[in-house]
Order: sequence, then C-alpha cells, then structure tokens
Amino acid sequence: MTETSPHPNRFYLTTPIYYVNARPHLGHAYSTIVCDAIARRKRALGIETWFLTGTDEHGQKIERSAKLAGCTPQEFATQVAAEFRGLWDRLGLTYDDFIRTTEERHRRGVQKLFATLRDRGFIYKGSYTGQYCVSDEAYVDGPPGTPCPDCGRPTETVSEENYFFKLSAFERRLLEFYEANPGFMAPESTRREVISFVRSGLKDLSVSRTSFSWGIPVPGDEKHVVYVWLDALANYITALGYGSEDDEKFRKFWPADIHLIGKEISRFHCVYWPAFLMAAGIPVPRSVRANGWLLFDQGKMSKSRGNIVRAETVQDVLGADTLRYFLLREIPFGQDGNFSFDALVQRYNGDLANGYGNLVSRVVNMVHKYFAGEVPEAGAETQAEAALRASAVGAIASFGPAFDELDFSEALKNLWLLVAGTDGYLTANAPWKKPVDRTDADHRKLQARVLATAAEAIRIITALVFPILPDAAAKVWQQLGQGELADAAGNGFLKDLAWGGLKPGTKFGEPAPLFPRAEKDAIERMQNLEDQNNRTAVEAASKDEIVAPSHAPAATSVNPTTGTDKTSVRAHQKLTPTAAGPANPEQPLNTAKVDQVPTPLASSRLNSTPVPAPAEAPLAPPVTPAPAAQGQEAATPQTQQITIDDFAKVDLCVAQILVAERVPKADKLLRLEVDLGYEKRQILAGIAQYYEPEKLIGRKIVIVANLAPRKMRGLVSNGMLLAASLEGGAPVLAGFLEEVPLGARLK
Repeated sequence: MTETSPHPNRFYLTTPIYYVNARPHLGHAYSTIVCDAIARRKRALGIETWFLTGTDEHGQKIERSAKLAGCTPQEFATQVAAEFRGLWDRLGLTYDDFIRTTEERHRRGVQKLFATLRDRGFIYKGSYTGQYCVSDEAYVDGPPGTPCPDCGRPTETVSEENYFFKLSAFERRLLEFYEANPGFMAPESTRREVISFVRSGLKDLSVSRTSFSWGIPVPGDEKHVVYVWLDALANYITALGYGSEDDEKFRKFWPADIHLIGKEISRFHCVYWPAFLMAAGIPVPRSVRANGWLLFDQGKMSKSRGNIVRAETVQDVLGADTLRYFLLREIPFGQDGNFSFDALVQRYNGDLANGYGNLVSRVVNMVHKYFAGEVPEAGAETQAEAALRASAVGAIASFGPAFDELDFSEALKNLWLLVAGTDGYLTANAPWKKPVDRTDADHRKLQARVLATAAEAIRIITALVFPILPDAAAKVWQQLGQGELADAAGNGFLKDLAWGGLKPGTKFGEPAPLFPRAEKDAIERMQNLEDQNNRTAVEAASKDEIVAPSHAPAATSVNPTTGTDKTSVRAHQKLTPTAAGPANPEQPLNTAKVDQVPTPLASSRLNSTPVPAPAEAPLAPPVTPAPAAQGQEAATPQTQQITIDDFAKVDLCVAQILVAERVPKADKLLRLEVDLGYEKRQILAGIAQYYEPEKLIGRKIVIVANLAPRKMRGLVSNGMLLAASLEGGAPVLAGFLEEVPLGARLK
C-alpha cells in the first residue's frame, strides 16, 4: 500500500466502473471479487469501509451502439447496468454503493469539477483536428488513416472546438509525486510504464466534445459535452457526494485508499486523474493497483472468438466460493492469469473438497460421534499439539500482511499449509483407532486432546479464509458452534484473532458437506453452458459494427516444427513472420510507454479485463513465383501486394526472451518465454537447428503479437517470431541497433 492513511480506521476502495457496451463476464467479476475480499477483511478488522463499484455509461460508442440496437442511449445503458448489478448481487458481493454515470448526483459533481478546473485556470478553449478512436474513446497522434495504437482499429478524423486541460503543466509535479510516493502505483511494471510515459512529455488534453451529445454538458457552454475520461474518473468522488450539498462521505473517506483497475487503463488513473485532482486542489488517491489480464486456456477472452466465460457458469456448477478461491489462489495479483475449467476443477477437488472441506467434515463428525457434539477439554499439550499451535499462530501472523499487500495467492498458499498440517496431525494421531496396548481412558484423553486441537486449528483457518470463502466459512462457523459469522465480522473479530478461542463445552452444529467432490462431468457441463452462451454472443457481435473484431491479415509463416518457410524462399533478404526468435543480444531490459500497451475490444475505458481482438483469419496460402523460362535468368520473385490497411492489422511488437529451452522429442523446436513489457507469453519456434537456447536469453526480438494461439506438441504458442530468410541459409532473427522499449510497435 502507500503511506500512513489520514483516516487510520477508515478505508475506501473502488473497482473500475465497467463500460456498458457489453455484458459482464469473468474478467469483470475478477476485479470486483478482489475488492469484495479486501472490503470483507477490512470490516472484519473493525475498520469502517466503503466499497464502490458501478458503470460508465457515456460516450460516442454508447450513442452508436444504442442506435444500432434501436433504443435510446439511456435505455441501452440502463439494461446493461442492470446486468452488472444483478450479477454482483447474485455473487453476494458486499459493495456499499453502485454509481452510474448517468445519475444526477454524478452529473452535478462532474460539472462542479469542470467548473473548478476552469476557474482555477487549468482549462481553456481551443480546437482539435486529428484522429480519434471511438472504440477506446481516445485521441491518437498521426495522419488520417492512422490505426489506434491500442486496439488497432482505424481512427476517425475529427475537427471540432474543444476545451483543453493543461496537462503539460503537471509533468514535473507528477514525477515529483511519484518519487515521493513510491507506493502510489503497483505493480512495478505499471510504475515503470507510467513514469516512462510522463518523462516522454505531456501534451494538453482535450476534455470536451461537440460532435455528439451523449454525455454531461459543459457548465455554461452546453454545446460541449465533457470528455468521457474526465466524466468517468470523477465517479470516485461524485459517489461520495462531491458537488452536492451533503458531502459528509467525501470528507470522511476521501482520499481513496485503493483504486483497483485493469492494467490497460493505468495511464488514465496514474497520470490524468492525479493531474485533474491536483489542479482542482483535491487530495490524490493513496494507491492505484493494477490487476493483470484474465486469459482463457492461454488466449485472451474475446466475444468474437467465442471464449468468454461467465461467472454464472462457475457459480451454477461449483458455487461462488469456488470461483473466488480459484481466482485469488491461482492468479498472483498483478500478473496475467490463465483460467481453464480443468484447472478450476483440479483446484476445487484438491484444495476445497479433499482439503479444507474434508478436514472440517472429519473433525466435526468425530466430535459428534465421540463427544456428543461438544468440544472436549484438551488437557495437557504434547509436542505435537505445540507444533500445530505454533503453525496456527504463524498463519495468523503471515496471512494478514500478505493479504494486505494483495498477495492473495501467497496468503492462501501458506494458509493451506496449516490445512495440510492439521490433516497430517489427525492422521498421525488417528483418534478413530484404538491400539490394543492403549487403555480406554488413555484413548479417550487422546481423542479429546486431538479433536479439540484440530477443531481450534479449523477455527483459525476459517476466520482467516472468511473474506475469500464467505459462504463456506459461515457454514463452518456455525458447525463449530460459533454462531453467525456475519455478526462476528461486524464486531471486528479478526482484530483479536488468537489461538484458544474455542472453549471446552461449546456445542457444535450439525455436520453438513461443504464441497462435494466434483465429478468428471462438471467440466463438460460448464463447457456446454459456455458454448451455448458464446454461440449467441458471437452471433450478436457479428451484427454489431462497433464491437466487431479486427481480423488479422493473411501472412506467410514458417512451419514451427520444421523451421522451414512455407512460402517460396526469397533471393533477397526480406523480413517475414516466422516461428523464429530474437535480435540484438545483451540489451538491457526496458519498459514500454503506457500508450504502447494494447487495450481491450470495445469493452473497457474503466474496464478491468481487456478483451483485445485476437487474430482469427487463417494464414494465407503460400505465394509461389512463376518459374523462369528455360535459358533465362530467374526473375525477382513477385510478392502478393497488400494495402496499408492490411499491414496495419498485423501487430508487430518488440519482446525480450526470458526463457529458451528445447522441446522434448522435437529436434527443431524451441520453447521460448518472452516479455512484451505489458505481459509475458509462450512462443514455440522452429529454430533449434540454428540457435543454442542459452544464447537467446536476453535478446530482443520482433513478434507477431496478434496471431491466433496454436497448439503443438501439447504446448500453446502465442505468436510468431520475425526473421529474415536467405535461400539455402539459416533464418536471421530481426533486431535493432538502437535501444527500443519492450512492447513498442513496428509501423
């Protein structure tokens, strides 16, 4: 987190507000579940907490989408916003407020903020002529026809009168703020990218539009509407009452302790938002934490590909707690994470059904069987009980700091060591089994000692895991005779959590199963539900020009297994997309600017999980030149021509090789892990005959980043490497003489 809070016993956290161009999916749920877990723990520590979520509903894209849908923008936004709120309620998320940017309270606050910035001399009137990406609601530098550097879609030329915010005046002040507040933004990759962006120079930012009307009117000049990013970002303060007569919550909870966002919108939250606030004389948020992208079977979720996963599917089959546990245990926060039904079921059966659930069932049932459902007196502690107690005390000490740093995966990993340790303690002492050389009285003492100790360990585990498994924890709390967990959480029970809270004589509740083992058909059932849903989604997307995917152009390629070019070999040196590898060795790791990081397919301005349009078009057939006539010298091969629009669809990015190793039983294939600055991915390359793996590590290369994933030898390849091919010779990896940041695009 960041420095000392001005309100040490209050906590304010926010999700992104989700753009209403598409219905909620698992990526949206991930961000909101993370915030819910944080809010639950803070409340259970006795900290007054305010948890905000909501929807972003203005902008040219919504206006156009509504027209295509045959309704008003307000009707369109209301329908989708209701789906977001309905899902959050269905998942049992404990948000305190749901803000919609079409609400009057928000309009009033945005107009006050705009007027304040103008009155303080930070907004002036001018005009803008240039390129604008409707999909990302973003201005783009470049001539007409320039593709959006984020989503790749063609930009539109706009020429209109605008109000501008003096962003350029805040370059030095922002850099000084970042240096003085190193915990303001995380993870470190986000911090590097944002600082690099600001150091490259800031230009004044257009903060109004006149070419459409679906937005908040500029106060005093209503032919202008407020630019959607100034509008949307202001939700964090308008929801607290900023701009209204009743601003008690604003004075009580601002500045925010955490803005939780998707990494693709870091620039807006870490550059524009603090600059707006500084200009208005409002304190800056204490921290902005960016989560990574959620992938499905190693591919980014995309409506066009039909691989969107809905939270409802997992909830219906395995329950909401399972989804929460998987997302927070499986995915280290801040990194990209892969979601698959196979991994979900494996984690469910291993950690929840066979682990925590089975442990609780064994102990509760034995207490009922041997002690009529009452906690026995443990008696004198032996070395085994002392060891388990020490493990539980250690879990209490380590879980909180890891959780509070949003390292949920590590916190749960360590807590499950206590689950395994308690289970091992039970097995080693076997209270259900009386040896022939043990008296009944001695065995009774052992049963009492072991079951009382194990039950207390379960109480500690349940209290700690409550923010992540709230439904299951509440059931276990009752089975342990502790009453309603919601009441305990409301009384700040985690603040004083310590060993020894389960008193002898406590009456246990009736045992009940928590996590019945998932059968093999669970995966098939979830997949069938998603297949049915995605067929509908793809059909809908194909009819919507606003969200239709950008298809990749035809391209030549190298067979990744053989390393040979499928096209005719050129007599001259030519860069060709190939399953090859890196460039320029021994170059230091660098970071890309934020504006070089790709953003989602029409689904996020304040969205949490990007859905970029992946390459979907098949590779083109090979282009083979006509043979030379007998007696004539071979002519220069003719290349099939493409247009500038075709070329713009190919996403060529700079990456650096982190790992290089041979693929077993594939003599010509290497497995590479590459860093694009904004994500890491795996690529298979047919260059093992030409490059030694250990000599590739650290080299910068060029990859085709938007090529559809392909599976070979049981491994998924996400992209292709660029190399020059010479007839009869080895591929030569493309590289650079100058220093080029990771993630930079080739144009």
